This record gives sequence, structure tokens and C-alpha cells, in this order.
Amino acid sequence: MEHPKKYFSKKLELKNGKTLVIEGPVQPGHIAGLKFHEGLVAFREPEEQKEALIGIARLEEGRIIIARDEDTIVGYVTFHYPDPLERWAEEKMENLLELGAIEVAPPYRGQSVGKEMLRLAMMDEAMENYIIITTEYYWHWDLKGTGLDVWEYRKVMEKMMNAGGLVWFATDDPEICSHPANCLMVRIGKNVDRESIEKFDRLRFRNRYMY
Repeated sequence: MEHPKKYFSKKLELKNGKTLVIEGPVQPGHIAGLKFHEGLVAFREPEEQKEALIGIARLEEGRIIIARDEDTIVGYVTFHYPDPLERWAEEKMENLLELGAIEVAPPYRGQSVGKEMLRLAMMDEAMENYIIITTEYYWHWDLKGTGLDVWEYRKVMEKMMNAGGLVWFATDDPEICSHPANCLMVRIGKNVDRESIEKFDRLRFRNRYMY
């Protein structure tokens, strides 16, 4: 399966008068030439995360959308194939992508940066060829930094994912089922065939009685 990528960009005006550039999918060299905000620490140390983004951008199917304040990356979204060790990779579906990470630096939160990155990602018609999933686990959420409780944060995450067309889907995945705030969110592109949707349903449910 070919993975065409069409670049888009737009501007987002912030409350403080600054203007962010939302753009992508971006090339590895573009990421390498930018600074990485020190507040982007949800998954790794900033420099390590920057290298991880460069690695994903090099993948044939990899897509990185960024929010940029002049020459500094202040937010990003990643799309790539699921980890080979996860259930979502078991059917080896070429048209299933995982939204692996989304992060916005603390000073830029609450201004729709995440929503705008997701909206821009879905502007590419090629995304209609994919089932896109994201697995949300409460232990990845910045509850302390935001002051939100787990259910308030879940609501924020759902609204942000909804902006990209992802909605809640049921599953019997043990990790997701381990806490009621965890969830699977999915966007099924309009060009995805019935056979692929059936394969995905088999991934969602191992126990037939839960269909």
C-alpha cells in the first residue's frame, strides 16, 4: 500500500497575540532544524522526543503534525503503524494507523492547539483510506499539571479527538478495560472497505460474547 502525504499549513492566533503555525506532515529535516520546547516531557526528555519524531517522520507510513512558535516546536501529533507487540498489529493491516502521541507544551494549552493539529491532519484526503485509532490511558495524562481529575481530563481528551473525527469505540482489550476512564477512539475513513472493518472488529473483540 502506498502512503501519499500532502503537506498543509495554517495559522492559529493565540490569546497573547502570538501566531502559531500548524503544519504537516513534516519532513525529518524540518523537525531537525527546529528547537523543541522544554515543556514537552510527557513521554521522554525533550531532545529524546525530538529524535523519536524524526524517526517516525522517516517511516513510509509515518506522519508528524507540529505546532510551531517561530522556530520552536510547541506541540505535535504522531501517526504510525501500531507497535508489533500490541493486539492492533495482529492482523497486519496496512490501512490501520495509530495516533500514537499528542502533546502540547503547558504554556500553549487551552487554546485549541491540539484540536487544530488534528483538524489539519485530517485535511489530507489520503487519511480517508485509513482506520485511525488512539488508545487513551489515564496514567499518561497530566492530571497534576492541569489540576483536572481523571473524568474532567477524559472529557477534554474526547473533545480534542472528536475535532479530528475520532469517536469512542468499545473493546475488550485488557489494558483499556483495566480502568473505566481508559478508552479506544477511532476514525474510519470513508474509503475503508468492509473487509478491513471486519478485521478491525476482530481486533477490538477477542471474546465473541462481547460483540
